[in-house]
Amino acid sequence: MANNKVTAGRDSLGTFAPKFAELNDDVLFGEIWSREELLSPRDRSLITVTALMSNGILDSSLKFHLQKAKENGVTKTEIAEVLTQLAFYSGWPKAWAAFNMAKEIWVD
Repeated sequence: MANNKVTAGRDSLGTFAPKFAELNDDVLFGEIWSREELLSPRDRSLITVTALMSNGILDSSLKFHLQKAKENGVTKTEIAEVLTQLAFYSGWPKAWAAFNMAKEIWVD
């Protein structure tokens, strides 16, 4: 993720909430996600998917981070295992929603 400059905040909220957009793009994705020597993008993806699903954020944010997880090397088998584990700690309906998104991303 460090090589790809994220502009989602500015694209969506740049004129409405410029400071939030800046923090999203430059701090969260620019500074935090780029600290690969401390935690790999793959691990950050797994943590982020877990946090989103656990908190019931089952919208485009989860879908984006599932796609990022795949790009960061998480396999279909691994994401299925993660979501199965999370189902018991975060909720069965949340797992169903996440599985439906993941199925669209990890297409055979």
